[in-house]
Amino acid sequence: MQIHPHSELNHSRDRPEQGLQNLLHRLVKTMQRDELVRQTTNQLRKSLQVDRVVLYYFYSQWQGQVTFESLSSQEFSILGSTGPDDCFNNEYAALYLAGRVKAIADIELESIQPCHRDFLRNLQVRANLVVPIVIPRGLWGLLVAHHCQGPHDWSSSDIEMMQTGAQTLATDHNILES
Repeated sequence: MQIHPHSELNHSRDRPEQGLQNLLHRLVKTMQRDELVRQTTNQLRKSLQVDRVVLYYFYSQWQGQVTFESLSSQEFSILGSTGPDDCFNNEYAALYLAGRVKAIADIELESIQPCHRDFLRNLQVRANLVVPIVIPRGLWGLLVAHHCQGPHDWSSSDIEMMQTGAQTLATDHNILES
């Protein structure tokens, strides 16, 4: 078998090009995913007329952080925040994995764990609406609406809007593959 010197050269040139193509493909998918999350959080914040809508993304088993936020004012930013370690445990995770939706009109009047109330106070939250984003392999994240300036009564249409937003994210092929 005779090897042509040019075929070896072409083959080695193809590998870096293929690697670059793969990198560009992943970059485009990431940008599309991020744009969908940004549009979803912005639309929900405006429709719900709340101070903040965030995506809390789980990067490992029940460990996560706020990776996207839509704000009515920059003072409400919590980008990069992580959840309270002692409060979000396997029990809560199992509830959200099962589809739990939690709507709290006023954290000061709701019967919640003291660590949860303190955590929400530290984030300037007065009213809270949490909807899970569940994909086939598990709990991908939480879509969370916060009203910071006072209590907020969540209507059934508010909850449906958030669930629709979560479902949009949960069925996007760029998220399913991330």
